[in-house]
Amino acid sequence: MRLTDFQALTFDCYGTLIDWESGIIAALRPLTSRINPIPTRNEILNGHAIHESTQQARAPGMLYRNLLKTVYERLADQWGVLISKSEARAYGDSIGKWPAFEDTVESLRYLSNHYSLFILSNIDNKSFRASNQRLGVIFDGIFTAEDIGSYKPDDRNFEYLIEQLDKRGINKDKILHTAESLYHDHAPANSHNIRSCWIHRRHDLKGSGATVPQKLKPKYDFRFKSMADLVRAHRAGL
Repeated sequence: MRLTDFQALTFDCYGTLIDWESGIIAALRPLTSRINPIPTRNEILNGHAIHESTQQARAPGMLYRNLLKTVYERLADQWGVLISKSEARAYGDSIGKWPAFEDTVESLRYLSNHYSLFILSNIDNKSFRASNQRLGVIFDGIFTAEDIGSYKPDDRNFEYLIEQLDKRGINKDKILHTAESLYHDHAPANSHNIRSCWIHRRHDLKGSGATVPQKLKPKYDFRFKSMADLVRAHRAGL
């Protein structure tokens, strides 16, 4: 199997293209700076992962920016900090400020010359439009949790992806799902027999960051430490 065998790359966005962990840490600083001692980066991200995944399961139709407001409120309760409603709303509205990884724009521009590019993300449409301005390409399709009515790793999200690409003449065996999260992306890709590429952004870090840890590691077909490494491998394969 070669990278050049595929027709479409389907991307998770946050954690793969957008540095959501740095964005989360920065946007939570008004809360975490009031805790003594200040939680470590891993403690903050782990707390976020637990509250986010719990709320996504409870309210699959909730818009992601509103879901983040709930996560902020629950983290404040967990750490015993009094907050205002405007603070929690500001956290939900912070998504558009989260930075892209340094290699994202150049890599996407290169890959757009060789593949159809799609987004499959646990996001709402308004928030993604703000992030999309940082990504530097026009995607061939954008499929969000708001469109689908559920959050990854729900089966519906990948069923929707397969259906939408099939309408565009792209068979499932020509899709390479490209993502960082083993929990949100690679495990359900396995369940739907979709080939996957792990962009292991956290390769030099401990723990699972802002995602729920996987007890059993899903399989994947390619692994790179960055999008730039993926591009280098594609160039070498031509």
